[in-house]
Amino acid sequence: MSRLGRLSRAVVISLVVAAVGSTALATSAAANDSTANNSAANNFDPTVVGGTRAAQGEFPWMVRLSMGCGGALYTQQIVLTAAHCVGATGPTTSITATLGVVDLQDPNRIQVRSTYVLRAPGYNGNGRDWALIKLASPVSLPTLPIATTTAFNSGTFTVTGWGAATEGGAQQRFLLKANVPFVSDASCQQSYPSLIPSQEICAGLPQGGVDTCQGDSGGPMFRRDASNNWIQVGITSWGNGCARPNFPGVYTEVSTFAADIAAAAASLTAPPPSACGPFTNGADIAIPDLGTAQSPVAVTGCTGNASASSQVPVRIIHTYRGDLQIDLVAPDGSAYRLKNPSSSDPADNVDTTYTVNLSSEPRSGTWQLRVSDVFGADTGFIDTWSLTL
Repeated sequence: MSRLGRLSRAVVISLVVAAVGSTALATSAAANDSTANNSAANNFDPTVVGGTRAAQGEFPWMVRLSMGCGGALYTQQIVLTAAHCVGATGPTTSITATLGVVDLQDPNRIQVRSTYVLRAPGYNGNGRDWALIKLASPVSLPTLPIATTTAFNSGTFTVTGWGAATEGGAQQRFLLKANVPFVSDASCQQSYPSLIPSQEICAGLPQGGVDTCQGDSGGPMFRRDASNNWIQVGITSWGNGCARPNFPGVYTEVSTFAADIAAAAASLTAPPPSACGPFTNGADIAIPDLGTAQSPVAVTGCTGNASASSQVPVRIIHTYRGDLQIDLVAPDGSAYRLKNPSSSDPADNVDTTYTVNLSSEPRSGTWQLRVSDVFGADTGFIDTWSLTL
């Protein structure tokens, strides 16, 4: 991880682990293709900081995410990870989760695509570093409970990850594990003045040598509870370098956000909202040649966000529809392109129902149909349009 300032650990999945006071060896399966295909017995590199390979099934809730981050199963269909690992809240199928194995090349690995990302509301790069990823289907694997109080914010924690076992190194094929002790807020702030004590927790050895690293972002930091069960206390977030003396790892303090995380997870598992509408504007609005017309619709009485398959029937009378660019503008100003202009579309009129993913938009407010005439010589008007959210 690079911790020069407030920098995340999301580039290369990497866990630096050290056997302090003893000699140990770690795997380095991604150094080159031949090494990656070697057996475990031959897959050692004495230049890597010593570490311990996790056993199959030891941490069954661990998740490897395809963008180069870690995570843990919060439910059997929801992964808890770091906000800086994902994009804005909304539907996405671009993330693949690998689960159920310590060896990423294990033929028995489970791989599931994402359907939705929910990033912590208000996240701006400083604190609030948590996010949820909903998977396309549930997996039959144990989950990792999260701490709901600060009672577990002390002692020795376990961290895990796939990645290089040295700062700036290559990814690992096998899951590694290590233990790191709690570092007080006061001590951590001496290394990191920008630490947010109410939202972040630190762990590491004063002499360094044991740490999470770039790419381990989003993975869990956990410990045993009073019943000897694992409980998640932190989410790998950021830091300065990897395993450097006097620079502990910084983790999102899970208990601070436990209620928010629970509410967010509940929203992901709730049934989709019932359709609201249609709301219609049937007033004829002229579209100026080489100009723009807007037709508003006020949506009231609808709670929650819009549907991922919102319907927008549009009827426009025009002598050359290829001139027209059509956008749906949300109450917050976000624009959704419905139709691009095209000189190869000479037909008259537009009479089409568009399906739009508006699931990130609150339904209530004033929506606009914006129609621009981008070429000269032809004219028309907005006849009618409707919105069902």
